[in-house]
Amino acid sequence: MGATMSNATLNRRQFITAALGLTGALGLAACGSATGGSTSTTSTTSSSDTSSTFDGKFVLGFDQDFPPYGYVGDDGSYTGFDIDLAQAVCDREGWTLVATPISWDAKDTLLNSGQITCIWNGFTIEGREEGYAFTDPYMENRQVIVVPASSDVQKLSDLAGKNVITQADSAALDVLSEGGSQEELGKSFGNLQTIDNYNTAFMMLESGQVDAIAIDYPVAVFNIGDKTADFRILGENLNSEHFGVGFAKTDEGERLARTVEADLQALDSEGAVKELCDKYVDQGVSYDLWCLPKA
Repeated sequence: MGATMSNATLNRRQFITAALGLTGALGLAACGSATGGSTSTTSTTSSSDTSSTFDGKFVLGFDQDFPPYGYVGDDGSYTGFDIDLAQAVCDREGWTLVATPISWDAKDTLLNSGQITCIWNGFTIEGREEGYAFTDPYMENRQVIVVPASSDVQKLSDLAGKNVITQADSAALDVLSEGGSQEELGKSFGNLQTIDNYNTAFMMLESGQVDAIAIDYPVAVFNIGDKTADFRILGENLNSEHFGVGFAKTDEGERLARTVEADLQALDSEGAVKELCDKYVDQGVSYDLWCLPKA
């Protein structure tokens, strides 16, 4: 995520393609298996050792413009698939969830300074392994291209010379930038722009200011909604990747990552994960893409 639209060099997140070569190193399991709240405290017993500076206030850093993972609901409260998951974990541990919208560009500073406990918001692991204490991946994600329904772009190679936009500091930007798996495709664009949120990107696409959006599949589905006559997703994916919960790379961060990971596995065994996936299925979240094995 970034500031308002810029032409600067650029970045945030469709199915199993070349990037899965990274999964061996990550030890990723094959995918398949397997209510929104923002501030609640509930109780059960924690078996983990998360003492030290963590006091039970679980400050979740997220982008409030990144549906279906984190966004502002119709009632004005923070909601989303990842926020719901975090609430379920906090309920198990007796922690207080504090859902905190952040500027995506400032996420590392906020995490490393202790202002947030973790980054949990459709947060891609690939390419960030060394910078965070991650849980094992819990969800597979796809990077896709959205174009107007009337566009002559039918496949990725048709994007040569086109104006493409994505979110700043996003996985899609990483994929298309120098060193990314689609670097050459990115170089073929007439222009690759970044913007701070995808809502504005869709308005720009609709008005003809840009030719395409590089975006996460569920976020694309959410933003397209019932406008399937106006927009379409290319059948050819940019990339495939995996989401994890990222903590500071400290001993405490590692302990918290392992605790949250175990809770997610337990929640899956109890059927709670599938229930949440079904809740957001019309927004592009599928239980078939859940990656963590059951407890």
